[in-house]
Amino acid sequence: MKVHEYQAKEILQKCGIAIPEQIVAFSPAEARAAADHFPNGCVVKAQVHSGGRGKAGGVVICSSPEEAERAADALIGRKLVTRQSGPEGLVVPAVLLTEKVDIDRELYLALAIDTVRAEVVIIASPNGGMEIEEVAAKHPEQIVQIHPGRSLAGADVRVLADKCGLDETQRVKLRDILSALLDYMREKDATLIEINPLGIVRGQLMALDARMTFDENALFRHPELKELEDLTQIDPLERRAREIGLEYVRLDGDIACLVNGAGLAMATMDLIHGYGGKPANFLDVGGGTSAEKITAAFELLMDDPRIKSIFVNIFGGIVRCDLVAEGLVQALRKTGLSVPLVVRLRGTCEAEGRAILDRAGLVRVTEDLTEAARMAISCAGGSR
Repeated sequence: MKVHEYQAKEILQKCGIAIPEQIVAFSPAEARAAADHFPNGCVVKAQVHSGGRGKAGGVVICSSPEEAERAADALIGRKLVTRQSGPEGLVVPAVLLTEKVDIDRELYLALAIDTVRAEVVIIASPNGGMEIEEVAAKHPEQIVQIHPGRSLAGADVRVLADKCGLDETQRVKLRDILSALLDYMREKDATLIEINPLGIVRGQLMALDARMTFDENALFRHPELKELEDLTQIDPLERRAREIGLEYVRLDGDIACLVNGAGLAMATMDLIHGYGGKPANFLDVGGGTSAEKITAAFELLMDDPRIKSIFVNIFGGIVRCDLVAEGLVQALRKTGLSVPLVVRLRGTCEAEGRAILDRAGLVRVTEDLTEAARMAISCAGGSR
């Protein structure tokens, strides 16, 4: 689960990390009133769950309340398209107004999960304020990574401080910041805490921007974090899938995938991509799915206007293939079929399932996985 910048910075402030004065506004009028608190001008920042806001026009420097109101009016309720949001963009529900500060230098600091070592990694760079991927590509020597383990060693802090060019006072503050963030990350099941930039303002370390993500599977332990979730930032189809208990992630392709089992779903997507197609989604209906769930999943896929073909790949282990077929036929009767449908059934009651689909007459059925993938790609217009 992601949170907005203003929420992340409020959390950082509670952890003892300095942030600029900030006020969140949900309307242009609120933005104008908030700007009165910043006589030297302010920065108006679109609040969306995406990086790259500045390059997309989502960060505006304003010198008066009138300018702040105009900036908020141009952002709130509109879609902001960034490099990370995808072409459909994200609706801006609010803007954050922060005081303008004189920045001596901009650093990068993040705590993330190293999935290979299954532990926290601290990443720092003296080149903050820009995409860390760009820094890694052009100046890899400017990035340092530390694995603190269960406790933060003084030697590790010194390595980070030296890389970022911090003096002794700043090094001590960096140690305090990292200790507080490590404790918070472990206590609240955070998966990412990124401060970019971590500014040096009047010689002091200050979080000028921040983002955080939390493990959704652990939110039952943290109801106070669950309250921070903004559903407007979630793709409508993904939100609907969550409500009906489906594991669904929308992608940018045009071949819809309906599969039972996460591993088989990933393999199906890889196969489509390997033969030149573009998967439109990850959709795992689960190993023990039902006809009703298959129907709901199919309806979900049909509501994606980008879809040019649908590939259903079912392995009947726990689930019976004939029940899957019945669910598909129910969905076809309910929604109709506006795009080609390719189905591969293997496993328990596969012959019965194929017979049900053959009688429906609108479905392309095959036993061979490679043939099914190529067929779905061909139905979508061929490889690209």
